Amino acid sequence: MQEVDQVDDSGEATLLDRVRRLVLGGEFPPGSPLSEAVLAQQFDVSRTPIRETLKQLQHEGLVEIRPKVGTFVREPTRREIVELFQLKEGLEGLAAGLLARRGDVPELRVLERNVEASDQASLDQDAARYAELVNEFHRTIITGADNRKLIEQYDRLMNQLAYHRLVLRTAEHPGRIKTSTGEHRAVLDMIKAKDHFGAEAAMRNHVYASAREVLADSRTATDAPHP
Repeated sequence: MQEVDQVDDSGEATLLDRVRRLVLGGEFPPGSPLSEAVLAQQFDVSRTPIRETLKQLQHEGLVEIRPKVGTFVREPTRREIVELFQLKEGLEGLAAGLLARRGDVPELRVLERNVEASDQASLDQDAARYAELVNEFHRTIITGADNRKLIEQYDRLMNQLAYHRLVLRTAEHPGRIKTSTGEHRAVLDMIKAKDHFGAEAAMRNHVYASAREVLADSRTATDAPHP
Protein backbone atom coordinates (compact mmCIF):
# COMPACT_ATOMS: atom_id res chain seq x y z
CA MET A 1 0.00 0.00 0.00
CA GLN A 2 1.29 3.43 -0.94
CA GLU A 3 0.22 5.33 2.14
CA VAL A 4 -1.75 5.28 5.35
CA ASP A 5 -5.32 6.24 4.44
CA GLN A 6 -6.64 9.50 5.72
CA VAL A 7 -10.02 9.14 7.37
CA ASP A 8 -13.04 11.33 7.80
CA ASP A 9 -14.87 11.94 11.07
CA SER A 10 -16.67 8.60 10.80
CA GLY A 11 -13.39 6.72 10.60
CA GLU A 12 -13.82 5.80 6.92
CA ALA A 13 -11.17 6.38 4.26
CA THR A 14 -11.97 9.53 2.27
CA LEU A 15 -13.15 9.35 -1.32
CA LEU A 16 -9.88 10.91 -2.45
CA ASP A 17 -7.84 8.20 -0.73
CA ARG A 18 -10.04 5.43 -2.08
CA VAL A 19 -9.82 6.63 -5.68
CA ARG A 20 -6.09 7.34 -5.32
CA ARG A 21 -5.54 3.81 -4.04
CA LEU A 22 -7.47 2.45 -7.03
CA VAL A 23 -5.28 4.40 -9.46
CA LEU A 24 -2.05 3.38 -7.73
CA GLY A 25 -3.01 -0.27 -7.26
CA GLY A 26 -2.14 -1.31 -10.79
CA GLU A 27 -5.64 -2.25 -11.91
CA PHE A 28 -5.52 0.63 -14.38
CA PRO A 29 -2.20 0.77 -16.28
CA PRO A 30 -0.79 4.09 -17.53
CA GLY A 31 -2.93 5.53 -20.28
CA SER A 32 -6.11 3.81 -19.11
CA PRO A 33 -9.27 5.95 -19.15
CA LEU A 34 -11.09 6.70 -15.90
CA SER A 35 -14.83 7.14 -16.35
CA GLU A 36 -16.53 9.58 -13.98
CA ALA A 37 -19.78 7.65 -14.35
CA VAL A 38 -18.21 4.29 -13.59
CA LEU A 39 -16.31 5.64 -10.58
CA ALA A 40 -19.44 7.36 -9.26
CA GLN A 41 -21.30 4.08 -9.45
CA GLN A 42 -18.44 2.10 -7.90
CA PHE A 43 -18.12 4.44 -4.91
CA ASP A 44 -21.86 5.17 -4.67
CA VAL A 45 -21.56 8.95 -5.00
CA SER A 46 -22.60 11.54 -7.55
CA ARG A 47 -20.28 12.58 -10.37
CA THR A 48 -19.55 15.96 -8.76
CA PRO A 49 -17.30 14.66 -5.93
CA ILE A 50 -15.68 12.26 -8.39
CA ARG A 51 -14.89 15.19 -10.68
CA GLU A 52 -13.34 17.14 -7.79
CA THR A 53 -11.37 14.08 -6.72
CA LEU A 54 -9.95 13.63 -10.21
CA LYS A 55 -8.93 17.30 -10.27
CA GLN A 56 -6.97 16.75 -7.06
CA LEU A 57 -5.32 13.64 -8.48
CA GLN A 58 -4.34 15.64 -11.55
CA HIS A 59 -2.75 18.20 -9.23
CA GLU A 60 -0.80 15.33 -7.64
CA GLY A 61 0.36 14.15 -11.07
CA LEU A 62 -1.49 10.83 -11.01
CA VAL A 63 -4.04 11.46 -13.75
CA GLU A 64 -4.37 13.68 -16.79
CA ILE A 65 -7.65 15.41 -17.60
CA ARG A 66 -8.02 16.15 -21.31
CA PRO A 67 -10.88 18.59 -21.95
CA LYS A 68 -13.71 17.09 -24.00
CA VAL A 69 -11.79 13.80 -24.18
CA GLY A 70 -11.63 12.26 -20.70
CA THR A 71 -9.41 11.45 -17.73
CA PHE A 72 -6.49 9.05 -18.03
CA VAL A 73 -4.01 7.42 -15.66
CA ARG A 74 -0.70 9.21 -15.95
CA GLU A 75 2.81 7.88 -15.53
CA PRO A 76 5.67 10.24 -14.66
CA THR A 77 8.16 10.98 -17.41
CA ARG A 78 11.69 9.64 -17.22
CA ARG A 79 13.00 13.00 -16.02
CA GLU A 80 10.33 13.14 -13.32
CA ILE A 81 11.23 9.61 -12.19
CA VAL A 82 14.91 10.60 -11.90
CA GLU A 83 14.06 13.70 -9.90
CA LEU A 84 11.58 11.90 -7.64
CA PHE A 85 14.08 9.14 -6.89
CA GLN A 86 16.67 11.78 -5.98
CA LEU A 87 14.21 13.15 -3.43
CA LYS A 88 13.34 9.64 -2.27
CA GLU A 89 17.02 8.90 -1.69
CA GLY A 90 17.38 11.99 0.49
CA LEU A 91 14.21 11.46 2.52
CA GLU A 92 14.71 7.75 3.12
CA GLY A 93 18.39 8.20 3.92
CA LEU A 94 17.45 10.82 6.50
CA ALA A 95 14.73 8.55 7.91
CA ALA A 96 17.08 5.59 8.28
CA GLY A 97 19.58 7.77 10.13
CA LEU A 98 16.91 9.13 12.46
CA LEU A 99 15.60 5.64 13.19
CA ALA A 100 19.12 4.44 14.02
CA ARG A 101 19.40 7.19 16.62
CA ARG A 102 16.23 6.05 18.40
CA GLY A 103 17.70 2.78 19.60
CA ASP A 104 15.57 -0.26 20.44
CA VAL A 105 12.10 0.64 19.18
CA PRO A 106 9.21 -1.60 17.99
CA GLU A 107 9.90 -0.80 14.34
CA LEU A 108 13.04 -2.92 14.53
CA ARG A 109 10.98 -6.06 15.10
CA VAL A 110 8.79 -5.19 12.14
CA LEU A 111 11.85 -4.75 9.95
CA GLU A 112 13.38 -8.03 11.14
CA ARG A 113 10.21 -9.96 10.31
CA ASN A 114 9.98 -8.14 7.01
CA VAL A 115 13.47 -9.11 5.90
CA GLU A 116 12.86 -12.74 6.86
CA ALA A 117 9.62 -12.78 4.87
CA SER A 118 11.44 -11.13 1.95
CA ASP A 119 13.99 -13.95 1.95
CA GLN A 120 11.13 -16.40 1.54
CA ALA A 121 9.55 -14.32 -1.22
CA SER A 122 12.91 -14.36 -2.98
CA LEU A 123 13.08 -18.16 -2.76
CA ASP A 124 9.50 -18.40 -4.04
CA GLN A 125 10.08 -15.77 -6.72
CA ASP A 126 6.82 -14.21 -5.56
CA ALA A 127 6.91 -10.73 -7.07
CA ALA A 128 3.49 -9.67 -5.77
CA ARG A 129 4.32 -10.66 -2.19
CA TYR A 130 7.71 -9.03 -2.42
CA ALA A 131 6.19 -5.75 -3.65
CA GLU A 132 3.99 -5.70 -0.54
CA LEU A 133 7.01 -6.30 1.68
CA VAL A 134 9.02 -3.56 -0.04
CA ASN A 135 6.27 -1.06 0.68
CA GLU A 136 6.12 -2.21 4.32
CA PHE A 137 9.90 -1.99 4.74
CA HIS A 138 10.18 1.55 3.43
CA ARG A 139 7.05 2.73 5.20
CA THR A 140 8.36 1.32 8.51
CA ILE A 141 11.64 3.19 8.06
CA ILE A 142 9.73 6.41 7.44
CA THR A 143 7.32 6.05 10.37
CA GLY A 144 10.15 4.85 12.59
CA ALA A 145 11.97 8.15 12.02
CA ASP A 146 9.24 9.76 14.15
CA ASN A 147 9.17 12.97 12.10
CA ARG A 148 5.70 14.05 11.02
CA LYS A 149 6.89 16.61 8.49
CA LEU A 150 9.06 14.00 6.82
CA ILE A 151 6.04 11.67 6.55
CA GLU A 152 3.95 14.41 4.92
CA GLN A 153 6.56 15.04 2.24
CA TYR A 154 7.16 11.33 1.71
CA ASP A 155 3.49 10.52 1.14
CA ARG A 156 3.20 13.07 -1.63
CA LEU A 157 6.44 11.92 -3.22
CA MET A 158 5.42 8.25 -3.26
CA ASN A 159 2.05 9.05 -4.77
CA GLN A 160 3.65 11.01 -7.60
CA LEU A 161 6.13 8.20 -8.22
CA ALA A 162 3.42 5.50 -8.28
CA TYR A 163 6.04 3.40 -6.52
CA HIS A 164 4.11 0.15 -6.11
CA ARG A 165 3.71 -0.11 -9.88
CA LEU A 166 7.47 0.34 -10.37
CA VAL A 167 8.36 -2.27 -7.75
CA LEU A 168 6.15 -4.84 -9.46
CA ARG A 169 8.03 -4.22 -12.69
CA THR A 170 11.54 -4.43 -11.31
CA ALA A 171 10.72 -7.48 -9.18
CA GLU A 172 10.50 -9.35 -12.48
CA HIS A 173 14.16 -8.59 -13.25
CA PRO A 174 16.34 -11.70 -12.74
CA GLY A 175 18.03 -11.62 -9.34
CA ARG A 176 16.55 -8.28 -8.30
CA ILE A 177 14.44 -9.60 -5.42
CA LYS A 178 17.43 -11.35 -3.86
CA THR A 179 19.71 -8.34 -4.34
CA SER A 180 17.14 -5.92 -2.98
CA THR A 181 16.56 -8.09 0.08
CA GLY A 182 20.29 -8.04 0.75
CA GLU A 183 20.24 -4.26 0.52
CA HIS A 184 17.36 -4.13 3.00
CA ARG A 185 19.31 -6.34 5.38
CA ALA A 186 22.34 -4.03 5.15
CA VAL A 187 20.15 -1.06 6.08
CA LEU A 188 18.66 -2.95 9.01
CA ASP A 189 22.09 -4.02 10.27
CA MET A 190 23.25 -0.38 10.38
CA ILE A 191 20.08 0.71 12.17
CA LYS A 192 20.43 -2.05 14.78
CA ALA A 193 24.06 -1.05 15.28
CA LYS A 194 22.86 2.53 15.99
CA ASP A 195 25.15 3.74 13.22
CA HIS A 196 23.14 6.64 11.85
CA PHE A 197 25.74 7.58 9.24
CA GLY A 198 26.00 3.99 8.06
CA ALA A 199 22.21 3.58 8.02
CA GLU A 200 21.78 6.69 5.90
CA ALA A 201 24.50 5.60 3.47
CA ALA A 202 23.10 2.08 3.16
CA MET A 203 19.60 3.39 2.48
CA ARG A 204 20.84 5.90 -0.08
CA ASN A 205 22.75 3.14 -1.87
CA HIS A 206 19.63 0.96 -1.91
CA VAL A 207 17.39 3.68 -3.32
CA TYR A 208 19.99 4.55 -5.95
CA ALA A 209 20.15 0.90 -7.00
CA SER A 210 16.35 0.77 -7.19
CA ALA A 211 16.33 3.84 -9.41
CA ARG A 212 18.80 2.21 -11.79
CA GLU A 213 16.56 -0.85 -12.05
CA VAL A 214 13.52 1.28 -12.82
CA LEU A 215 15.31 3.34 -15.46
CA ALA A 216 16.69 0.19 -17.10
CA ASP A 217 13.20 -1.26 -17.51
CA SER A 218 11.90 -0.98 -21.07
CA ARG A 219 8.45 -0.02 -19.79
CA THR A 220 9.71 3.11 -18.03
CA ALA A 221 8.43 6.28 -19.67
CA THR A 222 10.63 8.40 -21.92
CA ASP A 223 11.11 12.16 -21.63
CA ALA A 224 8.49 12.73 -24.30
CA PRO A 225 5.30 14.31 -22.94
CA HIS A 226 2.11 12.33 -22.89
CA PRO A 227 -0.04 12.84 -25.98
